[in-house]
Amino acid sequence: MDTELVDRAVKGDREAFGRLIERHYDFVHAVAWRWSGSEADAEDIAQDVCIRLGSAIRGFRGTSRFRTWLYTLTLNAARDHCRRQARDERKIAAYASDPALKAGSASEDEERREALWAAVRALPEKQCDAVLLVYAEGLSHAAAADVLGCSETTISWHVHEARKRLRTLLGKEAV
Repeated sequence: MDTELVDRAVKGDREAFGRLIERHYDFVHAVAWRWSGSEADAEDIAQDVCIRLGSAIRGFRGTSRFRTWLYTLTLNAARDHCRRQARDERKIAAYASDPALKAGSASEDEERREALWAAVRALPEKQCDAVLLVYAEGLSHAAAADVLGCSETTISWHVHEARKRLRTLLGKEAV
């Protein structure tokens, strides 16, 4: 049954592709859950696999069973997800350990860090990236611009706008 559906999906048959997704979604989700250990992460990974499958299906050569190939695709998506989470956690830890944040008692310090990270996470993506690169990673505005593929003045603007938003969100004394 899979062979026929796969052949049709490789040729662009959307109905066959949809049936493949329906047929194998539980398998993908179960593999993702075993790798991530989290229901929410498993959902994200499974959705990512479904999206990737849309373009990857045309590359399926049939040298292995479809389920084996799908298992590999799912593992790669799970690994990517774990790497992305680890990278985000490193950013959080680096930003939270900024010496400017280390005033006050330990519990106050922890509360301020948590509040700051929550506020940074609430920033628009480009502002968040600029703040992390400049303050957490210690990059110059020029180096951050190279990383993000934009101009140095754009980085300066994102940082400026982020600081304004953070002042509003956290109060003037926090930023």
